[in-house]
Amino acid sequence: MFWGLCGFALLTGLSRAQDLSPSLQEVFRAGVAAQKAGHLEEAEQAFRRVLREGGEIGYVHNNLGIVYQQRGDHARAMAQFRAAIRLQRDYAAPRVLLGASLLATGQATEAARELERAVKLEPRQALARLELAKAYDRAGNVPGLVEQYRALRELAPQDPEYAYQLGQAYSRQAEGSLREIQRRSPRSVRIYQTLAEAYRTQGRVDLAIRAFQRAAAIDPKLPGIHLSLAQIYLQQGRSREARQQAEEELAIVPESMAARAFLAKIPSGEGKP
Repeated sequence: MFWGLCGFALLTGLSRAQDLSPSLQEVFRAGVAAQKAGHLEEAEQAFRRVLREGGEIGYVHNNLGIVYQQRGDHARAMAQFRAAIRLQRDYAAPRVLLGASLLATGQATEAARELERAVKLEPRQALARLELAKAYDRAGNVPGLVEQYRALRELAPQDPEYAYQLGQAYSRQAEGSLREIQRRSPRSVRIYQTLAEAYRTQGRVDLAIRAFQRAAAIDPKLPGIHLSLAQIYLQQGRSREARQQAEEELAIVPESMAARAFLAKIPSGEGKP
């Protein structure tokens, strides 16, 4: 965790050390060096000295809180992070770290509130969004989890971990929707449609096809089913079946611009017997 959340916060503190008097700057920087080296007792004494001698500044409390957090003393850590927030309301780092300590002590709802404020202050800070995703996960807020990984994907579109986690979050969202539909209407065509869309998101194409086909058998006139099948078939090179499904979609929804645009993608002469 040190070079994740803690490293982010320590570097933030170092960048603001010039707010202290020259003598206290030296003490503070020595404390940071000790903290980075794992000498937590020495770091604690340095930060407490800075506070005692007039350096009552948010980032000093924040760094002292990190010392306690590294020791697993979350109660004392949270007191320091809250002191940092009181002194500097627009300082995101102590809110992120406070959220992490709240999560570590099983307070997911409270953690989410602090982390939401941190994300609002620094929307492009990935660490804040990752911690907020954890809080939403533990609180059972699946839509919130999806929102955070979607934002992380936008921040780092090439990161495979964010892509994977977003897919997992979508799957959980789909499963939750499916359970709710099953509870309300066990025979609903939407059960199979929702299941098919979840399989498709996961890349389980054969299962998606079977679920879409089951949905179409229950309600052949439901918009969207045939177009989804058509899109999958074309991706598989099954152009004849893709055209057939797209034409069935247009028969159900003649005004569908999506179905017409899709048909235009199939080269003329393909998809016919």
